[in-house]
Amino acid sequence: MIASGALGPGSRLPAERDMAKQFHVNRASVRQVLKVLEMMGVLTQRVGDGTYLSMSAEAILNEPLDFLVLLDDLSHHELFETRLIVEPELAARAADRATAEDLNSLRAAVTAMQNSASTEERLAADMAFHDAIFRASGNRICQLLFKRIHRTVLTSMSHLSNRVALEQPLAFHKRIYTAIRAHDAEAARQLMREHILDARSLLSQRPDTKNARL
Repeated sequence: MIASGALGPGSRLPAERDMAKQFHVNRASVRQVLKVLEMMGVLTQRVGDGTYLSMSAEAILNEPLDFLVLLDDLSHHELFETRLIVEPELAARAADRATAEDLNSLRAAVTAMQNSASTEERLAADMAFHDAIFRASGNRICQLLFKRIHRTVLTSMSHLSNRVALEQPLAFHKRIYTAIRAHDAEAARQLMREHILDARSLLSQRPDTKNARL
């Protein structure tokens, strides 16, 4: 139904009895499938209203990475290595493809970080900056995946925010923004790499995170 377009993002699903009849299965089978899809984030149950398809793939990707981190014992090293492999290239592509709207989003995120008055505001501005780069790169798959990875890394590093001078990440953000605005792909690529390496070195300075697992 989703593949055929009969159900689009935000659409309400037919009643269980109607789907059971349509697919020639009993209602218990339909109910089990709906429960699994709800747990995956594909569907949302609204009490007294019905079952709806999620509005976007982002809702489906919100939790699985967190579960993988817990179940597979992923390390900070692996997450940062993944970022180093892909994010510099996304920054370079953002420099080639950024629209005026993308540049406005980047500038707003830099300003928000500069004016942040709490750890929460600082982390939110950090997320917004990187998400704007992922979006400007023009690759929606990378945008969805690396937004989740970046959120996971930031969550694990939140305890460092009060001890790391704001000027350090802010300076990187400003320089990356300048490179993207100038459409300098190579500079954006190199600066993003340096930014990620700097963040990784900050985390590795903590004695209890030398071999840290999330």
